[in-house]
Amino acid sequence: MRTNIVLDEKLVSRAMKLAGVKTKREAVHVALHAFVRTRARLDIRKVYGIGGLDPAYDYKKMRAG
Repeated sequence: MRTNIVLDEKLVSRAMKLAGVKTKREAVHVALHAFVRTRARLDIRKVYGIGGLDPAYDYKKMRAG
């Protein structure tokens, strides 16, 4: 999809260097992929919780049967 947007030139230059890309188009593409990947991960955490162990979990009791 072709579109015109106004971008902060310094921010774009920095993003291009960090991403190791040569064009603004590539920089925007990389940034959008990173954004979507991060947001998708956050959505999964909402569904399944942050993770870790329940402080009340007693592995010794579980092993004893």
